[in-house]
Amino acid sequence: MRLALLLALTLPAPALAQDVAALRDAALKDDVAYSLVEGLTTEVGPRPAGSEAEARARDWALKRLTALGFKNVHIETYQMPVWERGVETAEIVSPFPQKLRLTALGQSGATPAAGITAPIIFFKSFADLAAAPEGSLKGKIAFVSNAMRRTQDGSGYRTFGAARFVGPNIAAKKGALAIVIKSIGTDAGRGPHTGTTNFEKGVTPIPAAALSVSDANNLERMAALGPVTLHLTLTPRQVGMRQSGNVIAEVPGTDPGAGIVLIGGHLDSWDLGTGAIDDGAGVAITAAAAKRLLEGPAPRRTIRVVWWGAEEVGGQGGDAYFAAHGKERHALTAESDFGADRVWRVQMNLPASAKPLGDRLAAALAPLGIVRGTDLAGGGSDIEPEVKAGVAVIDLNQDGTRYFDYHHTPEDTLERIDPEQLRQNVAAWTALLALAANAPEELGPVTPKGR
Repeated sequence: MRLALLLALTLPAPALAQDVAALRDAALKDDVAYSLVEGLTTEVGPRPAGSEAEARARDWALKRLTALGFKNVHIETYQMPVWERGVETAEIVSPFPQKLRLTALGQSGATPAAGITAPIIFFKSFADLAAAPEGSLKGKIAFVSNAMRRTQDGSGYRTFGAARFVGPNIAAKKGALAIVIKSIGTDAGRGPHTGTTNFEKGVTPIPAAALSVSDANNLERMAALGPVTLHLTLTPRQVGMRQSGNVIAEVPGTDPGAGIVLIGGHLDSWDLGTGAIDDGAGVAITAAAAKRLLEGPAPRRTIRVVWWGAEEVGGQGGDAYFAAHGKERHALTAESDFGADRVWRVQMNLPASAKPLGDRLAAALAPLGIVRGTDLAGGGSDIEPEVKAGVAVIDLNQDGTRYFDYHHTPEDTLERIDPEQLRQNVAAWTALLALAANAPEELGPVTPKGR
């Protein structure tokens, strides 16, 4: 069935297309990806970066990838600073006493053990917070609302996410005692969404937390009726340098000079759920697709599967990989880190010489209901160093309509994964790998998106 892959440089295009189609369609019955994400979430569970659980996940991954037949399976470790959450509670003191559900943001500062009590200053949007006068938040707790909308491409995350990404830093510079934000999510429940935040050098981190969307809506209604006083307790801490690491496995190629096809997802997760959609699904999808190439004739290019560590807290795994392997020739890179729902669009950033590869890929993906986008692919956080260095990149965009209902919440569990949509992802990735790893075209450097 797969002789065309071995002879990809000599067989006519229709024969190769037929073989890729057979591989793609067989992947629609895949059970490897679900088995991997089921095992990871059941046997390991939450995997915060730098934790003992993340270390167990690496050991688990080493065994599973080896058992699947991958070659050169190994772990590459590095050191990173680690933040751990502690007690996190909040309650309205006045005018309407009641408890609120919230969770600390990564890198949040801490309140005293007994907490703090202060009036809130309500901001309808991040822009309103940014426009607040210097010093106007002294002695206050900033509360930033927002109204993230669900979209297929998840584009609202970057826009509304600013309240989490840099809102605490801005509030600290304006004198706030602490900040609470409405969770960056599209649900209406009481499960808060965590995620990391960033403080500039020289800015002392203040307590920073995300309220569940429902509780934030309730607090907003209270604020409309008059002054609100909040009691907040957050006791996270920085615990120093600890070990994280990347797990690497390969499908060896026959032509070392043709470069590496680098794929994968991140192994770490936040601690509230079990990390099924973020990003157990991504590591499972990419490994399952690569295994399908492992079972046939060796591809022209080596396919390297990396399960990166410490993505959630700053992408240290991606940086460590690039530091160790950046001088190797990478022909193409792609990652899966947007859940487990169906792929609906493919975006590419390929050199002009590889346009035929892009055309073949678009044709192979069309039967899966995947359209060709008009923008350049940009990759994701784990492969950002390679993309910035000019490595060609392809994005298989997943449907994000419901992704931010569960992202970084206690609801990120195996139940969020639809096996049929997961298989469609594996089929798409199988087609991508079959074509890219065997493409006769040179996959040289490209100009990164935005440059």
